Amino acid sequence: PEKTAKRRAKHLNVHQAGKSDCGVKSNIKSIPGVMTIRGCAYAGSKGVVWGPIKDMVHISHGPVGCGQYSWGSRRNYYVGTTGVDSFVTLQFTSDFQEKDIVFGGDKKLIKVLDEIQELFPLNNGITIQSECPIGLIGDDIEAVSRSKSKEYGGKTIVPVRCEGFRGVSQSLGHHIANDAVRDWIFDKLEPEGEPKFQPTPYDVAIIGDYNIGGDAWSSRILLEEMGLRVIAQWSGDGSLAELEATPKAKLNILHCYRSMNYISRHMEEKFGIP
Repeated sequence: PEKTAKRRAKHLNVHQAGKSDCGVKSNIKSIPGVMTIRGCAYAGSKGVVWGPIKDMVHISHGPVGCGQYSWGSRRNYYVGTTGVDSFVTLQFTSDFQEKDIVFGGDKKLIKVLDEIQELFPLNNGITIQSECPIGLIGDDIEAVSRSKSKEYGGKTIVPVRCEGFRGVSQSLGHHIANDAVRDWIFDKLEPEGEPKFQPTPYDVAIIGDYNIGGDAWSSRILLEEMGLRVIAQWSGDGSLAELEATPKAKLNILHCYRSMNYISRHMEEKFGIP
């Protein structure tokens, strides 16, 4: 189309001898709703932070496209049996249709949650990764999460308000995902009682490593050979139990600052973990 062609013309030019710049316009913000190589807030939350947590089911709540686009595109390696105790490479979507936009998608979300519980009863928790239409129509995913969590005997269900239009880069999605861990995992931990494991002075957590191609495993081996004990990986080959254990760590080792500095600052302020 003429309008698009006019805009795209700025992205292709011929370099002329003697000129230092060929006049190509780049590094501009993505347009929400347009499929581009750069991610959105949903991509930062579902594709980066939450997606690699292996023993939780992550629902792409909205039309099928976003879930399909983010499905299996990153090599977040993990140990486990797919569909039994690991769900990273499966795609779960509420497959929004026009009628769901008109009448609301809460009923559909409830049905999806019930089906997941029936088909994959060994999952340790569920996240609801909201796509753009959820925010636009104002569905109350928090209320659904609370009621279903109660119905399933206190299962961890995390609503994540990561609608793509909230930010035109992945970075805001990282921040939203970090805040969801704070509000729906940390803030719901039982008061100090018997720890699920015996802490040691050498407990550390690897934060912001997504085990792409297995790199977190390499880091873990080196740290453990030094005599440290890695109690959590965030979030490559990670688990819900590891997220819950992290406030007991003596040190957080931060790999990807851009995606996990928010939760690391929070843990330093609240739990005193440097």
